[in-house]
Amino acid sequence: MTRARRPRPIRILAPAAVAPRIRAEFNRRQFLAGAMALGGAGLLTACGGDSDGDTASPTGDASPRATGGDLEGQVSIYTWGDYDSPDVLDAFSEELGPEIRLDAFNSNEEMIAKLVAARGTSGYDIVVPTGQFIPQMVENDLLEPINKELIPNIEHVDEAFLGLEWDPENAYSICKAWGTTGYVYDNTVITRELTDWNDFIDAAKNEASGRTSLLDDPAELTGLYFWANGINWTTEDEADLQAAEDFLVGELAPHITAFDSYPGGSAIPQGQHVLMQSWNGDARLGIMESPDPDRWTWVLGAPATQLWMDNWCIAKGAPNIEAAHAFINFVLAPENVIEQTDYIGYHTGAKDVESMAEEAGLEMLDLIFFTPDQVSTMQEGAV
Repeated sequence: MTRARRPRPIRILAPAAVAPRIRAEFNRRQFLAGAMALGGAGLLTACGGDSDGDTASPTGDASPRATGGDLEGQVSIYTWGDYDSPDVLDAFSEELGPEIRLDAFNSNEEMIAKLVAARGTSGYDIVVPTGQFIPQMVENDLLEPINKELIPNIEHVDEAFLGLEWDPENAYSICKAWGTTGYVYDNTVITRELTDWNDFIDAAKNEASGRTSLLDDPAELTGLYFWANGINWTTEDEADLQAAEDFLVGELAPHITAFDSYPGGSAIPQGQHVLMQSWNGDARLGIMESPDPDRWTWVLGAPATQLWMDNWCIAKGAPNIEAAHAFINFVLAPENVIEQTDYIGYHTGAKDVESMAEEAGLEMLDLIFFTPDQVSTMQEGAV
């Protein structure tokens, strides 16, 4: 993911050792608290964000720059790795003209750092931050307002995923996808059943020692310790934070062989490790690409794990802002939504997407759509 921006001190980048920990005004827990799963559909229904209290507010002119004029010749997207169907990307260029350039990042922190440094000259048109980072990005002038008149396909987004706390008017963001965190293990090497984060830790220290990978993202690294030990993931208690650091550095690190945010790309298909922390969609992709898919077992993190929602946003200073709007509108069309869902393996926030996936015969739907009981174990993060 990409980061950029530092016209003034930015809270989301302050390391604990240098600055006091500051809680974001908005966090995913507010989203999850207002959400529930709908029957067997496994969809989240969230309250449309209340605009009382704190909301994302820009520092400058909030008028959209895009007017619906001629599309530029390209659109540059800074996003998570392998996060869009190549068929959808090719179809956009074939039908509308602009060529697509993709760059990938591993974490929100990495993405934001790059945007901060560029100060509106990153060259990126679209970025894909996680929800709780959006208010700070707006406050620090890292995002352009969206002209929703140019995105009529927003009508296909389920209302559950619109008007959320971090952007009540969807002035800067539109849901791209949401998912969760768990892990994959090689059941030919780890022959016992693993069911939760404590099992993950035990296996990493034993059968999978030296053959375990973790996500290259600070939230999931600390989350692993907190979830396993029943500690609030957003704790600010210094003793909890120190205990997490001691565990990660002193106990777990000697057994870790890699930090890999995308094990589904090669590590799972090629069997490079035997235990891998993973986001659900990437795990699905890796298992489906494996020559021996039965070798791999997916485990949803337990007793608690993460819930995140990524969003389409337009970067400050986007040089191809008309094409950026056209692209976001294009991927929200129902025929492209189902392609995206199948390829990335995440719930895209579209209306009726689960029934569309069933009708299309998509595989491994249990790694895309979750039951109400599973959703109830997922926790939102805080900046």
